[in-house]
Amino acid sequence: MEKPTKKDPYAALRFREFNIFLLVRFALVFGWSMQFIVIEWEVYSLTKDPLSLGVIGLMEIIPALSMSLFAGHIADQREKRNLLAICIAAFSLISFGLFLLTWPTIVSDWSTKTILYCIYALVFFGGFVRSFFGPTIFSLVALIVPKKAYPNAATWSSSTWQMASVLGPAFAGFSINWIGVHWTLCFVFGLVMFSLMVLFRIKKKPVLNPKIGEPIMDSLKEGIRFVFKTKAILGAITLDMVAVLFGGAVALLPVFAQDILKVGPEGFGVLRAAPAVGTFLMLILTAYIPISKNAGMKLLAAVFGFGLCIIVFGLSSIFWISVVALFFSGVTDGVSVVVRQTILQIKTPDHMRGRVSSVNSMFVGSSNELGAFESGLTAKLMGTVQAVVFGGTMTLLTVITTGIVSPSFRKLDLTKDIEEHEKEG
Repeated sequence: MEKPTKKDPYAALRFREFNIFLLVRFALVFGWSMQFIVIEWEVYSLTKDPLSLGVIGLMEIIPALSMSLFAGHIADQREKRNLLAICIAAFSLISFGLFLLTWPTIVSDWSTKTILYCIYALVFFGGFVRSFFGPTIFSLVALIVPKKAYPNAATWSSSTWQMASVLGPAFAGFSINWIGVHWTLCFVFGLVMFSLMVLFRIKKKPVLNPKIGEPIMDSLKEGIRFVFKTKAILGAITLDMVAVLFGGAVALLPVFAQDILKVGPEGFGVLRAAPAVGTFLMLILTAYIPISKNAGMKLLAAVFGFGLCIIVFGLSSIFWISVVALFFSGVTDGVSVVVRQTILQIKTPDHMRGRVSSVNSMFVGSSNELGAFESGLTAKLMGTVQAVVFGGTMTLLTVITTGIVSPSFRKLDLTKDIEEHEKEG
């Protein structure tokens, strides 16, 4: 009997372009996450209104949702590296605009309302740009590594995104205290330009879609039909969407740091850093320990644990308990993201990656901002603590409901799918 081949936890990292891709992705997500948190801090400092934090999310979600499917169609029709370069260039304009808006002369001469509306406008423009990032990046990964390395690439790519998305906000909290909002945004602009320059070390990739020039409505319908027909993808996306929507407590961290825990910008940085530690742990563990076996149950358990952490955080008035709760929310959320991205990479054919990713962005990516709006609105209506506990409770109920009504998702196992990809690759 042939012995099973030992899994290589660094399989995807053995490809030079994939390492460059990870560097680009980390810099982009790190900068974007920093920027979002700096905006949150500045807006709340200007208004002292938790609902204004929700409006930030709403300003980004409207264009992101309206353009998402169209962006997926474009991603499947165009060369991926250059399309990503255009996205990064547009992002740099937003970052530079925010840097100018916080210039001391402008802050002193312009009214608070004018600055606030300008920030909202740039965030709105950022929503359009962001709708193209997801499908373009998701499609580019599959063109950089062979099929046999897809699962490992999904782990490293998802973990890099997850780690940058929490390290960025954590660093933003410290940076606000060290150099202020204005120069923190200058640093973000520098990160964006760095990622743009590094990106061109990746070669242009072929367009694998056999239906170039296909009518846009036919293309979009095909993508939507595929997602709703593939139960594993639909279940993973839906579960994560609802969890993120109702578990968006991190959008209220400025309120907790300033008004509840009273720890200032340094404490805000620690709160933001706590999930990063948990995510880094997942980066190491998921590279060495495959998550393909019993993937459905692992995703359900991870999202359930995330909901519990959010409830504990909401109820805590002690700083170190809040930090521990956020640490474990990072652990569980890291597992959730890696499992979901593995499902998407394994189950999606190459020529439909842009459209499937765009549907995923509509469900999950946009729910981050919608969750921020939900958290801001419920905080306004029922109080900050009650809003966070409500969100965590809804997350738990979602997991329980999904587990009961979808036994096939509970039994989801990706082992055979990964073995088939390894044979093809």
